[in-house]
Amino acid sequence: MSSSRPVTPASPGNPPAIKSPQPGVPLYGCGHIQLLLAQKLPEMIRHYKDCLRVIYNDPVVPQTSKAKGTTLTPNYLCLHCTETVATAQSSLKHGAKTGHRIYVESRNGCLYCQMCEDFVWDPTLEELRLRKSEFGSFTRKRKIEKLFTDAARDDPGFISTNTVEIPCRASGIRGIYNMGATCYMNVILQCFVHNPLLRNFYLSEGHQSSQCSYKNCMSCAMDDMFQEFYAQETTVGYSASNILASFWLSKRKAYEELASNKEQDAHEFFQFLTEELHEINGGGRPSLLEDSPVTKRNKTGNEPNCKCIVHQTFYGKLQSTITCQSCGDVNASIESFLDLSLGLDVLAKKKGLKATTQSALSLQKCLDEEYIRPERCEYTCNQCGTQEAKKQLSIKSLPNVLCIQLKRFKQNNGLASKIDTKVSFPLKLEMFPYTNRARNTNADAKDRNELARSCTYDLQSVVVHVGNLETGHYVSYSRVGNQWFKFNDHNVTLASKSQVLNEQAFLLFYVVQSLA
Repeated sequence: MSSSRPVTPASPGNPPAIKSPQPGVPLYGCGHIQLLLAQKLPEMIRHYKDCLRVIYNDPVVPQTSKAKGTTLTPNYLCLHCTETVATAQSSLKHGAKTGHRIYVESRNGCLYCQMCEDFVWDPTLEELRLRKSEFGSFTRKRKIEKLFTDAARDDPGFISTNTVEIPCRASGIRGIYNMGATCYMNVILQCFVHNPLLRNFYLSEGHQSSQCSYKNCMSCAMDDMFQEFYAQETTVGYSASNILASFWLSKRKAYEELASNKEQDAHEFFQFLTEELHEINGGGRPSLLEDSPVTKRNKTGNEPNCKCIVHQTFYGKLQSTITCQSCGDVNASIESFLDLSLGLDVLAKKKGLKATTQSALSLQKCLDEEYIRPERCEYTCNQCGTQEAKKQLSIKSLPNVLCIQLKRFKQNNGLASKIDTKVSFPLKLEMFPYTNRARNTNADAKDRNELARSCTYDLQSVVVHVGNLETGHYVSYSRVGNQWFKFNDHNVTLASKSQVLNEQAFLLFYVVQSLA
């Protein structure tokens, strides 16, 4: 049977063996790359270094194909020459014309052999790739001889610290079709798709769809979506009709508004969706006659022993401390929270700002007002009867994924309006100053530094509302690795960090740094 693989004059019948350049390093790869390096080692090393510089010094160019607009498929950089081809099919044409059959995949520098139709590995070039990816330099040496000892193989951390993701993985970057004013749903689903905890839960069969007995199960619909996004590498838009249908077919009154073609609030949809997933994956379904899931959420949110994926991902705990200004009596209470809501109109008034696009606040200042500065409150002391007291909010327990809502919609005399106050937000958020542990003055500096590191978050997703209330639209941004993408329904485009940070954010999703 004839082979469908491309054949070139350079294809060897019996390729010569090349010894490993380092003692103890196993030799993998194919005979084609071995023959090429045996004949042109200095030239190929020079070309490979040039390819790695393009990939790691300016990653935007090679990570997307420019052949047909902006797509999300990788480029292939020819190892033999300076040619960059857009797709695997284009590389076949280039290879047939030039006889060049070894290419560098643009996302992480792995080698692809056309004749083997597979990614291959060479110890000499792999060492260059690891140096560039880890240290940003080709000159800093790694202690290779220590990586392949028997002791290293027995170390559980060896695999996690010395492996990379396969370059042909599906990255979950797809748009979602708008099915009639459903942009509010699309942006939340995109934030969920790129949430590392939810992704790992559904891809590891955390929800057994084949054994699920719930009718119109929302978690089954979510499981289908994650499989579609990560099972294959495609840029075709996804239709979330089964997720929307799960809400439409529900008999709960809280979801009646979703069964229409009217624009909805993305934050409310986030609350509805998390409540549904909580009830299915650990909380138990309530009676269909019960009211809004937001009311139910306040009950389930306080369940201390709930281990469902929603609680493990989004829920934290707030501590409210009321101190009597007369006798010093302290009354503390603790409640769970799904997200932190910051009222921009109230904060702007405290800062003496008008709610306009020219006004400016920072996320840190907003958090300072809520969780560092105490405020006077109406309270009658049980000890002395005095009504002068101060209330201090602090965070007792932080979640793995912190959702922050910047409240941009308000009601005034029955009329709804949007708040356009500009709020700057960071890529890295330090939450330690807002915890009750930050007020522990007895802790030594080492303990405080350790706690501060455990409370550091990286920005993962941003939801933005553009336009006014009547004709507005939702878009979102999510980070995949170090690259940001903009999701506008089924349209997906590359985005820069500055573009993300200049947006008028409505919802912010931060992932604790140890998981990001």
